[in-house]
Amino acid sequence: MSRLAVLLAASLAAGLPLHPVARVPLSGPAVRFDYTSIDPTTHTLWISHMDANQLLAFDVVHRRITRTIAAPGVHGVIAVPQIGRVYASATNAREVLTIDARTGKVLARAPAGEYPDGLAYDSAQRHVFVSDESGGVETVLNAAGRRIATIDLGGEAGNVQFDAASGHVLADVQSRNEIAVIDPHTNRIVKRVHVPNCANDHGLLVDSTHHIAFVACDGNAKLLTLNLRTMSFTGAFDVGSSPDVLAFDPSLRRLYVSAESGVVAVFAETKTSAKSLGTAFLATEAHTVAVDPATHLVYFPLQVGSTGRPQLLIMQPAR
Repeated sequence: MSRLAVLLAASLAAGLPLHPVARVPLSGPAVRFDYTSIDPTTHTLWISHMDANQLLAFDVVHRRITRTIAAPGVHGVIAVPQIGRVYASATNAREVLTIDARTGKVLARAPAGEYPDGLAYDSAQRHVFVSDESGGVETVLNAAGRRIATIDLGGEAGNVQFDAASGHVLADVQSRNEIAVIDPHTNRIVKRVHVPNCANDHGLLVDSTHHIAFVACDGNAKLLTLNLRTMSFTGAFDVGSSPDVLAFDPSLRRLYVSAESGVVAVFAETKTSAKSLGTAFLATEAHTVAVDPATHLVYFPLQVGSTGRPQLLIMQPAR
């Protein structure tokens, strides 16, 4: 039996509806990765190699690194194909980088608080929202990468998302177990939503088309679903210990929740909530995930892969 067949059997036996496709070496030392973001127009997966102080551009077609950009302590990254830009939080420098998506040139640097982390892009206002985790602030940038506002959340900032349906920005306030709803026209909080039965709502993902938000609670390993029309919670599910990054395939309506424990949970989105498709240990430090909406391939950057070196595990969903 080939190694790939062994991996396939193991993944299915473990209860994950994912088939392994490839393991691709990544550059740099075997240290922590963080957020990722797919740009389907350039076929690029942007990977934050956080503790290597590098932002990697990975060609998903030819499966190779095409560019490495210096970014001290890089955490968050978001590709914005509509304007040909990539934004990355260089946390150790306390700033956000604005990058040309095709050339990799750093076009601007802006201060972003004490501990800039996750990012979201408001496609209506063409603004970028950056969570300053320990500072408890959302920093707002214009498309050119210049800071234009800050919003005090009143507690530690978790992840942030733009809801295209309502035109609002949602930000986790993890130390208060709340979600702050922000009007990006005024950059003011217009509503606070208590997150019940949740300890530290750090992860957040919004499906605007179906008016559902997914909230990951890293203090008690829960995933909650939120109806964005009524702002009421519709479901609660167990996930791996310390859930971190969430990724969503919009056409398959499939959600991936990766945890610091290396456990991955897979869900099918339903009309108002979600249905579990499997939860299992995938790999050590498999806490970050991305999905390509065009191919449905799922990407897990691993600081220690099967060779003992950094590796990108590529998987395909079982149908």
